Amino acid sequence: MVHRQNRRMSSRGELLAAVQFNADGLVPAIAQQVGTGEVLMMAWMNRESLELTLETSAATYFSRSRGELWVKGATSGNTQTVVSVALDCDGDTILLQVDQTGAACHNGTRTCFDVLIVEVAK
Repeated sequence: MVHRQNRRMSSRGELLAAVQFNADGLVPAIAQQVGTGEVLMMAWMNRESLELTLETSAATYFSRSRGELWVKGATSGNTQTVVSVALDCDGDTILLQVDQTGAACHNGTRTCFDVLIVEVAK
């Protein structure tokens, strides 16, 4: 088994340079509850939303349908305060550890992953 050391980026610029945005300039971002590891939601980020998230600690995403930035909880009050940001090994997915206030899902549920589709045999 290979153990990998967590590597800390020395600056926001280093993190931004390491992100591999797709052809549309977007990267998927997974929001996870800090402390519990509960997966809350997935949304898209562009460079600007990631920069704003790093500057403000307020999770800011990019809406593909509206073509604009949105701050999680700006209208609902269900905010995400970002505690840490990590990249996967390819740099093409972001993991946000957040402190979620209220529901994470626009349907009013704690997590967007609350529907069980299929159980895998043990």
